[in-house]
Amino acid sequence: MGQVKIITDSTADIPKDLAEALDISVVPIKVHLAGQSYLDGVDLFPSQFYQKMREITELPTTSQPSPLEIAEFYRKAIQSGAKQIFSLHISSKMSGTYQSCMLAKAIVQEEYPDAEIMVYDSKSVAYALGVIVVLVARAAKEGKTLDELVQLADRVREKQGLVALVDTLEYLQKGGRIGKAAALVGSLLSIKPIISISEDGEVTAIDKARGKNKAFSKVFELLQQKVPVGPVYAAILHADQEEDAKTWLNKVKMMYDVREEIVVDIGPAVGTHAGPGTVGCLLVPLEQL
Repeated sequence: MGQVKIITDSTADIPKDLAEALDISVVPIKVHLAGQSYLDGVDLFPSQFYQKMREITELPTTSQPSPLEIAEFYRKAIQSGAKQIFSLHISSKMSGTYQSCMLAKAIVQEEYPDAEIMVYDSKSVAYALGVIVVLVARAAKEGKTLDELVQLADRVREKQGLVALVDTLEYLQKGGRIGKAAALVGSLLSIKPIISISEDGEVTAIDKARGKNKAFSKVFELLQQKVPVGPVYAAILHADQEEDAKTWLNKVKMMYDVREEIVVDIGPAVGTHAGPGTVGCLLVPLEQL
């Protein structure tokens, strides 16, 4: 049996060269901005997106790919020889993409009854989803079975820790990703909201701090509670904050035994809801995988 084909969506924020190297197919999320519609990572990229966001008053919105659009990705994989597809996506609590994938699976399995398609709710987003996909894709290249890949995805999802600092909760609240009460807290003078993703796949405000420096220190306190000190895969996620990302990476290296590192742009689909100025740190404890 051939290698399992890995598919995800653009909310995973996997750098294009990495996705290509690991043969990961990426279904783009639609981003609607200033009267125009774009495909995330196809004709809209982080640098131009954040520039446009600063220039307009109306907030951008996103929409999930349709079942027919996703079905095309599944068909192409099968026609290229894949007998099994592992399709990993943004939390079903944040987007209808998972449901679109389930409908696409039903459509394609009518046409190709022998094809096995596993649709996976990552209960995550951004590179917290991306790292699951990357580690799974590497294991697929090593010849791991679909069952083994699902188990690996579960372990990465359960063990990883993500903590992020947002400039404001306004974007999350307006996009329906967080409640008004939490957003009000973040609108107070110089209060920096600290967010994470809950076990059931929702964005939650987990703490707050007054001023950037205190918030930065608090983030790493919270990370140590989530991920024990030891060998880690470390990812810094940022929305147009390259200098801050470098500072965060240096801090992680002082605290943990970083075996692998990556700095990732938060793409337009996620950036629509997180907003410019967001920085996050994701750690995967390698000894627990």
